[in-house]
Amino acid sequence: MANINLSEISSLIKEQIKAYKEDIKTENVGRVVQVGDGIALIHGLDKAMASELLIFPNDVYGMVQNLEADCVGAILLGESSKVKEGDVVKCSGRILEVPVGEEFIGRVVNPLGQPMDGLGAISAQHTRPIEVKATGVMDRSSVNTPLQTGIKVLDALVPIGRGQRELIIGDRQTGKTSIAVDTIINQKGKDVICIYVAIGQKESTVSNVYETLKEHDAMKYSIIVTASASYPAPMLYLAPYAGVTMAEYFMFAGKDVLIVYDDLSKHAVAYREMSLLLHRPPGREAYPGDVFYLHSRLLERAAKLNDKLGGGSITALPIIETQAGDISAYIPTNVISITDGQIFLQADYFYKGIRPAINAGLSVSRVGGAAQTKAIKKVSGTLRLDLASYRELESFTQFGSDLDSSTKARLERGRRTQEILKQDLHKTLSMEEEAMILYCLTHSHLDNIPVENLAKFEDALYMDMKTNEEAKALAEEIRTKKVLPETDKMDTYIGNFKKRFM
Repeated sequence: MANINLSEISSLIKEQIKAYKEDIKTENVGRVVQVGDGIALIHGLDKAMASELLIFPNDVYGMVQNLEADCVGAILLGESSKVKEGDVVKCSGRILEVPVGEEFIGRVVNPLGQPMDGLGAISAQHTRPIEVKATGVMDRSSVNTPLQTGIKVLDALVPIGRGQRELIIGDRQTGKTSIAVDTIINQKGKDVICIYVAIGQKESTVSNVYETLKEHDAMKYSIIVTASASYPAPMLYLAPYAGVTMAEYFMFAGKDVLIVYDDLSKHAVAYREMSLLLHRPPGREAYPGDVFYLHSRLLERAAKLNDKLGGGSITALPIIETQAGDISAYIPTNVISITDGQIFLQADYFYKGIRPAINAGLSVSRVGGAAQTKAIKKVSGTLRLDLASYRELESFTQFGSDLDSSTKARLERGRRTQEILKQDLHKTLSMEEEAMILYCLTHSHLDNIPVENLAKFEDALYMDMKTNEEAKALAEEIRTKKVLPETDKMDTYIGNFKKRFM
């Protein structure tokens, strides 16, 4: 039997005792007491924060929504079937964040920033909190730079500026998404990052938008954030916030961003579902009382930053679906009062073939001429009046009464205005093309051309602007100086072109 040196053993034990450090790790944990429909009630999370990220078993995450006396209500960001009653839940100590960065451009992702397009993982370098306070008044500047949509009737009558919030509202199937997609397509070469947020849309619809943007080479500067109809309500709720968080990364880097929320009606419905499951009291039309705050804190994050902060901007185009044209319903009036104007699409016009089906009387931009170039402002002065008086007079002509020459002239001008303001899907125009055709309209150059020939005249004019040296010079002057050339030059060219056309 080997000799045991007791002194060596005692010195080793003493060294171990000296080296021992007390490292106690505490975690704020609780247990799931109820789970279902994407909602979990948890007991024991005494130190949880609002919007804090929670860690559930089986790689499921959640976000704190309700802080009550005896439990915490959380939304689940994953498959709720993996969470069971009695499961241990841990607080992360972090407010929910989403990955952001240049790596997302050209990709389709879900509200958590995970790729949905099968093009591989995204290794984002940065994250941002999903809920932040909107930029303050002193950090903003006034909206003064146009965001050209490439749609004549919008750029002339309802101009949108960089940093503005302009609502697109109308019944289903009236062309709301088409206007938003065309606006994204028209940003090609204009150094604008575009983010399309699909909330509760069919996956086939999102796929069509992706294919359209890809076909027009617009995915090179676009991101699609999708929470389709098959997603649970919490993911639909998070989608627009994830989109604007990604947009803010670019805005604070001094870039201009266009974000489309398609649509906030489904977002409100998802929030209602989630809130009722969390036992929040329903109010008017069964919506919880803070549904207005839900959208206002989202849309307030659209801004035009001042030069000290880099001069970046987020322009928001929220979409709202109405029922039978009722813009006085609860959610539509909420969003109308938050935004800086609305583009109202009327189903009657759409079915008559007047597309885009914009009601000029109910559509308005509260930024107005500040978001227009001088060239477009000059040629669009009388358009709204011509269009409104034509649609008013049109109803009287149905009775077949005799009309005086002045009324007939106004009707003829109105017909031409309506015809010229029509535009085919995904056929966006440059600012100089819009200025040229609207100049022809407002300066009576189209009065002797039959209405049925106006579309041919317009196409021939755009073609001539690409091939004729005189027209190219005029277009270049409009593009660079943003003003109309001298009236004599314009009239001479248009007169010569009409002789060739007719």
